[in-house]
Amino acid sequence: MKDNIIKKITPDEALIILKHLSKSDILKKKITDLAEGLFKNVDIEEICVDVFYTLDGIDVHELWDRSGTTRDGYSSPEEMSVEMFDEALEPFVQEMKRLLELEICEEAKEYCMGILKGIYQYEHESKSEFKDWASDLPGESFGDVLREWSNGCNESDKAGMTTFIKKEFPDWSSWAINQI
Repeated sequence: MKDNIIKKITPDEALIILKHLSKSDILKKKITDLAEGLFKNVDIEEICVDVFYTLDGIDVHELWDRSGTTRDGYSSPEEMSVEMFDEALEPFVQEMKRLLELEICEEAKEYCMGILKGIYQYEHESKSEFKDWASDLPGESFGDVLREWSNGCNESDKAGMTTFIKKEFPDWSSWAINQI
């Protein structure tokens, strides 16, 4: 029975136990070290792929279903495409913000780089029908994400991001660097 208990603990119960264990200085240090280890595994290419497929997977039929006349008035397909694009990017942006709040600057920078690469790839490679309704959104969102990251980072990270942008996005670099 006791050997199986760990496998049967719910996530909420695990959190309660973890918070209780973290009251011990020795265990708190170990928990902190393990948590920081989890954050150190930012893979720019993996994030890029996730962002690209998330954006590329936005269904134009859902756009059409969500736009038009509603109880609250009228929502044009163009307005709804902005909302849907932002919704798709939101989990990635929230994770980047979380890393910034944790003051894990290098990982936040790499996470941002992955988001930017995914947006850029979507702009240049996506063949989705939704993209026709969102023609300006990749560039606008690219700038928004970059500004959001820039607000929480330090100067040396900004220099690294500038170099990355010049290398990876030469056709966007002239205006993108001004967002930092």
